[in-house]
Amino acid sequence: MLKKKTALLSVGVTAMLLIFSGCYKTTTLVVNPGAGITTEMSYATDITPIFTKSCALAGCHVSGGKAPDLTKDNSYKSLSGGGYLKAGDPDNSTLYQWLNGKKSPVMPMGAGPDANINAKVYAWIKQGAKNN
Repeated sequence: MLKKKTALLSVGVTAMLLIFSGCYKTTTLVVNPGAGITTEMSYATDITPIFTKSCALAGCHVSGGKAPDLTKDNSYKSLSGGGYLKAGDPDNSTLYQWLNGKKSPVMPMGAGPDANINAKVYAWIKQGAKNN
């Protein structure tokens, strides 16, 4: 009887070791949120409307408000001259880090992160953050 219990325990322990040894994480795969965007992003057509609708609101990112100024006429200069962009490197751009929640508070305030906004901004920065 003791041999039978020992054999069952041994089989149980071996099975648990095999099961748990296959359950571990070695890497994290981060999917580029703008990967599906293959057309060139236009700052004027694709990005500025996002800022106008979601950011350049009274008390937020407007002239005299919180930096950067994201009003239509000032946004590109404010972002590029203020150190918020690293053209070609969205993951290390402060603008994108606020959008995806790596910097706090997540933007747009009260609504972010927004997958559609993030994809467009990511693709635009990845494509060189051009003022086009």
